[in-house]
Amino acid sequence: MESAATALQPILVLLASSVLAVVACRSLRLPPIIGYLATGIFVGPYTPGLTVDPEQTRRLAEFGVVFLMFSIGLEFSLPKIAVMRRAVFGLGFMQVALTIGLATAGALAMGGRAGGWQAGLALGAVVAMSSTAVVSKLLAERLELDTPHGRQVIGVLLAQDLAVVPLIILIPALGQPAEEIGLAVAAALGKAAAALALVVFGGPKLMRAWLGVVARRRSTELFVLNVLLITLLLAFVTGLAGLSLALGAFLAGMLISETEYRYQVEDDIRPFRDVFLGLFFVSVGMMLDVPLVLGRPALVLALLALLVGAKFVLIALLARAFGAAPGTALRTGIALAQGGEFGFVLLALARDADLASAPILQSLLAAMILSMFATPFLIAASDRIVLRLARSEWMQRSLEVHRVAVQSLQAERHVIILGYGRNGQRLARLLEAEGVRYVALDLDPERVREAALAGDTVVFADSSRREALIAAGIARAAAVVVTFADAQAAVRVLAHIHGLNPAVPVIVRAREERDIATLTAAGASEVVPEAFESGLMLASHALVWVGVPLARVMRRVSQMRDQHYGLLQGLFRGPSDQPQAGESTQARLHSVMLDATAYAVGKDFAELGLEDIGVQVRAVRRPGEKAKLGAAEAGPLRPGDVVVLLGAPELLAAAELRLLRG
Repeated sequence: MESAATALQPILVLLASSVLAVVACRSLRLPPIIGYLATGIFVGPYTPGLTVDPEQTRRLAEFGVVFLMFSIGLEFSLPKIAVMRRAVFGLGFMQVALTIGLATAGALAMGGRAGGWQAGLALGAVVAMSSTAVVSKLLAERLELDTPHGRQVIGVLLAQDLAVVPLIILIPALGQPAEEIGLAVAAALGKAAAALALVVFGGPKLMRAWLGVVARRRSTELFVLNVLLITLLLAFVTGLAGLSLALGAFLAGMLISETEYRYQVEDDIRPFRDVFLGLFFVSVGMMLDVPLVLGRPALVLALLALLVGAKFVLIALLARAFGAAPGTALRTGIALAQGGEFGFVLLALARDADLASAPILQSLLAAMILSMFATPFLIAASDRIVLRLARSEWMQRSLEVHRVAVQSLQAERHVIILGYGRNGQRLARLLEAEGVRYVALDLDPERVREAALAGDTVVFADSSRREALIAAGIARAAAVVVTFADAQAAVRVLAHIHGLNPAVPVIVRAREERDIATLTAAGASEVVPEAFESGLMLASHALVWVGVPLARVMRRVSQMRDQHYGLLQGLFRGPSDQPQAGESTQARLHSVMLDATAYAVGKDFAELGLEDIGVQVRAVRRPGEKAKLGAAEAGPLRPGDVVVLLGAPELLAAAELRLLRG
């Protein structure tokens, strides 16, 4: 029993350290990969204190590489590559080829000191890789995946992922004696080509039929077991053929990607992939010989500067050569100037093939880890860096702001729509039908181009920038609607809106009800959660189908909305509204602005006694305050306060008279 507990202790140390590190990274809004790397360094064999057997972790981490390559194969899509072919086959493959070529040339120039051209080729392949996991997450958080530089970055990352497949075959062959390298490479590539041909020409039909048989059993457990079996079986077969396990996993992913079960497989396999991938990054951290690296700080810093600096310059120049604007080229270079997860895979292969000395490999490993630690900060500072390095960026920013200003110049009391996807376009159609002016901002250039050609008032602009909101006429706007459901991005936008025009109402879309409190505290006038609205619609349709009268269903839905949305307990009415049956005495909303001479200024609601005449105070909007105030927390009223009342029309008139004249 004691030996079993002793065997379990290292695993508990590893899991506990990983959990704490990932929680810390989540709190600091850093990618979890950084936490896993830090965990590996902390519990590694080269760090005094708590250590875990690196060989045990490495065996588990091999499964992480297998599932990573399976995911790449699963995402392998010819239509997707065709759409991005210029970024993938042009910029991406050129970046990988030039990086490997420059590293090989450098090794040849240094002669035997660098380990020969084989070491140069292997290390060039290592540093050519960037981190898909880190960069794609950061760009998604910044809403930059659909920007020009975002699409170029994703294209290059896709090219790097594809380039890994031949490189994991090539690098182990480089460890053979010089006279046998050609034969070894040819044999490895021949086996891989044969396996690929077998998969491409004979696999999809068989895989589709087999997965269909399994799916018809309607057992999630059986389906997941089957996917794991296919993945590990193909990895085992390629391993027996003298190739890497990762190649077999990639082929398994490719096979399944050609079937209609691809998305189900992707969802089912994600937990396994994420756990084993985390172990892979832990094992990378454990590879780092901390005492050896600390003894060579100059070499580590030199390699870090060379890695980040050279990749930044090379990628920026290539992006510029492929027609990118200077600002786009610089942002692409900044986003990709780090080591990546596949670089660690290739570095381990280079180490196993004994292609370079331990000090070089360890120093390069440390430089790659440091570059990944630095990436979130570099991307966060990319705007400032680009504005400092590219003079034309100022002109482009000015042009962007000018376009927005031109669209909004004639608008007064208009609606600003942030995001012109499906929800933004539906809102625009409704506003047009009611004759309400609007200006929409969106970051998808193709969508903006097509919508603008069709006559929509939409411009390409980043709604998270203050200058774009100013140009859109935020000071003159009647309302702002945030149509994207990213709560963190919406909070940043709300901070800018509140600073520019705290009185403008802001309606925000949210994915979940848990985001309501955060967005309301940030200054949203109303938050519309998708989950709540879809639940209401499901319930209303279900009630109608089981025989509940439609009028009763609509009344129930209206009651639920009244309880959920404070400002939907009644409606604002205008002279153009046609009264409906039964609405003459129905409660409605009415806003009253208090100027300096209003009777209510300096008094609280208890003194005013509005409830005594049958009127409720729904909210107070106060200049300088982000959120709406309730009646109890408003305190003495101030000039400029907007009091939102709910009551019958004749009672509202009496309440307004009391607020203004006493």
